[in-house]
Amino acid sequence: MKKRMPISAIMTTNVITLNLNDNLELAESLFKKNNIRHIPVVNGEEIIGMLSYTDLLRISFADAIDEHEQDVDTVVYNMFTIEQVMAKNLISVNSNSTIKEVAEILSKKEFHALPVVDSNKLVGIVTTTDLINFLIEQF
Repeated sequence: MKKRMPISAIMTTNVITLNLNDNLELAESLFKKNNIRHIPVVNGEEIIGMLSYTDLLRISFADAIDEHEQDVDTVVYNMFTIEQVMAKNLISVNSNSTIKEVAEILSKKEFHALPVVDSNKLVGIVTTTDLINFLIEQF
């Protein structure tokens, strides 16, 4: 295993994002359609928050609905904005951060994804799943 391998080697670069004008119904649709659990919220290319599927589950009954169901009761979603639900005080890493550094951050925090930011521009996202898949490839 390479000790100084940068996170850019395993991060997702084709990142699905939301902005503050989007709604939670769209967010849920993106989570389910793309089988993902974290979506950065951006203003242009700058990240301003992170929405997780868990955030949606906290305010809704989305987990009680079939994963493939497209029609969801949106009454609860209409009561909140993305800005109200998203995490705002983010920890980010840059693309040159090592896989080890990222693993250490994620192992000590209660979240499972980090935005990768270079020069205030979102360039990727790395998740605990990315780290696990990397470790599996090493064996």
